[in-house]
Amino acid sequence: MCLLPKVRFAALVFFAVFIQSLAAQQQHSIAREWNEALLQSMREDLARPTVQARNIFHFSVALYDAWAAYDDEAQPYLLGKTVEGVACPCSGVPAPKDVEAARKEAMSFAAYRLLTARFSQSPQGAGAVQRFRDIMQKHGYDFRNFSFDYSSGSPAALGNYLAQCILQMGNQDGANEKNNYAAQNYRPINPPLEVIKPGPGRLQDPNRWQPLKLNRAIDQDGYPMLECKCGGRPLSTYIDSVDPTGRRITGTQNFQGVAWEQVKPFALKKHDLKVCRRDGHEYRVYHDPGSDFFPRLDTAKGGGTSQEFMWNFALVAAWSALLDPADGTTWDVSPRSMGNVQHYPKNLAELRSFYDLATGRDPGTGHEINPRTGQSYASQMVPRGDFTRVAVQYWAEGPNAETPPGHWLALLNYVSDQAGLVKKFNGKGSVMSDLEWDVKSCFVLGGALHDAAIAAWGLKGWYDGARPITALRYMASLGQSTDPKLPSYHPAGIPLIPGRIELVKKGDALAGAKSEHLGKIKFFAWKGPFAVKDSTADIAGVGWILAENWYPYQPKYFITPPCAGFVSEHAAFSHSAAEVLTLLTGDAYFPGGLGEFAIRANSRFLRLEKGPGVDVTLQWATYRDAADQASLSRIWAGANAPFDDVPGRAIGTEVGTGAFHFAKGYFYKDRDRDGYLSYEDCDDNNPAVYPRAEERCDGLNNDCNGKIDDAAPCGGGKQ
Repeated sequence: MCLLPKVRFAALVFFAVFIQSLAAQQQHSIAREWNEALLQSMREDLARPTVQARNIFHFSVALYDAWAAYDDEAQPYLLGKTVEGVACPCSGVPAPKDVEAARKEAMSFAAYRLLTARFSQSPQGAGAVQRFRDIMQKHGYDFRNFSFDYSSGSPAALGNYLAQCILQMGNQDGANEKNNYAAQNYRPINPPLEVIKPGPGRLQDPNRWQPLKLNRAIDQDGYPMLECKCGGRPLSTYIDSVDPTGRRITGTQNFQGVAWEQVKPFALKKHDLKVCRRDGHEYRVYHDPGSDFFPRLDTAKGGGTSQEFMWNFALVAAWSALLDPADGTTWDVSPRSMGNVQHYPKNLAELRSFYDLATGRDPGTGHEINPRTGQSYASQMVPRGDFTRVAVQYWAEGPNAETPPGHWLALLNYVSDQAGLVKKFNGKGSVMSDLEWDVKSCFVLGGALHDAAIAAWGLKGWYDGARPITALRYMASLGQSTDPKLPSYHPAGIPLIPGRIELVKKGDALAGAKSEHLGKIKFFAWKGPFAVKDSTADIAGVGWILAENWYPYQPKYFITPPCAGFVSEHAAFSHSAAEVLTLLTGDAYFPGGLGEFAIRANSRFLRLEKGPGVDVTLQWATYRDAADQASLSRIWAGANAPFDDVPGRAIGTEVGTGAFHFAKGYFYKDRDRDGYLSYEDCDDNNPAVYPRAEERCDGLNNDCNGKIDDAAPCGGGKQ
């Protein structure tokens, strides 16, 4: 709240809200309009999850503070405050005659200014700016109004001023936005891996991250250069030069977001922070799972936690075989058989019982009954290889490439549109308007995703963990560690798994014309992106390949995300968002007990190769089920190992819970100081009345159960 004392216009406001509620049945709120514009601009921007999580958070602050400025109870996050050393003074906003109209205008100007600043220089910046202007013009706002004089009562000026405060916060939050988010003080210990060549390259330490050198020009974050940035010339001609915006074009990945732990968080707590130092540089690490969860390969003797390192990455290679739609294996991929994981591993040893190496599954038992319908979930039998390939692609960057944090913002929008959703905060109190729901839910989710990025990338930078392509090719180059009596034995080699990881023997089709590959390691795995000539007609398939040529299930111009593996960013983002959605709605289940995303057969959804061969619908009973599927998909994809995954899930859960409880303190007060905020307290002006309070003979509904004196010694039971 940043309102000057005002005269109440109760009847007028009620009428305005009533009219708006009728209109909301025909269209989304203004907050949602800007939300969708942000998502589309993210899809057209560079795929930088850390940057996009921050964009979502700052955008959510713009919407929320513009909304809260006109509220009697809610407190803005930045407006009128000093946050992380950034002051945004507010001398008071005159009370408008039409609160909802003022909110709509202030939110629009704040969103327009912020998003224009953030996306005008993106690869499709001109289109993004036009998109933002179209929204302004649609609602009759002059985007050329640059006034900051909010004391005049202008909502537009308030929005402009608020956006300026957020941009100032962004210039001082540690993201290094002014230098295009460039990392400082980090140099990879390992030389690049030229992926089209066999083996691990000139690796110095297989426990540390190794950049990839790709066969196509990529931007500074490891993502493909877009044609629109290079004037239509062949991209390869630009390597080692700069693009029109001055960015160096290279074929080698840089560690994306390696210094992101320096960014100021939303709700992360100092007691969860550990400051570590390496090579003279400081790393700020939140929610550190500890080095005991990070196995290391002893390259000489295979001692210490080497066995856990070997098992984790061998599982990734074995699970690559799950990507074959023609192997005859079918799964029931409905909530009847998937999801409902009850317990997560607490240490490295427990990973072996959590991930089934043979089947590619986790211990989820599924849900027998949909609790919202009372009916059993219908089974959905599909080829395993079609399901795994679809899940991998769906969760990679989102179905429309909005990055993982953007994907969960889109999922929030999906949930908000479901008829079965009752828009009560945490499932309690009064039903919110669409606008209030959209603003508050985006603020909580935005804060959680921002914190998840900071926590995950802090661990990535500090542990600097290898990705599977490095670890698997390296161990295979040493040989096998299963049996000293067999050929190619090395104590730090990869363990053999019959039917999945074996030695190339005499007479093997992979042995080579001159038996040059005899004794090498082979994987029964996906054959890789270079086995696909036409992605609309070809399927790479699964078969025996030389381990030195193994690839994750990724395009040939990408291969693996340009950052360390530990911890999984998808696990952290997904579980933080799932926790937020659970707490926001007050329900672990999707509205109606089912969330769905349908993919048609041969729809080119995979992009990487032909498929799926049948219709596949991804289904989840609960938000956590969806997050668990997102986490598993990164192992099926070959992008992460199990020990990357589980800590990411745990961190995400902690981050999401923390963000929710931190955010609700901005939304609601506890006026009577009875420990319950106004949304959950049936009378927030009486400390004797709160949920589960002891009933007294006082003529009050003390315990908020709707009955007066019903459990008190005086009898009662009045309704």
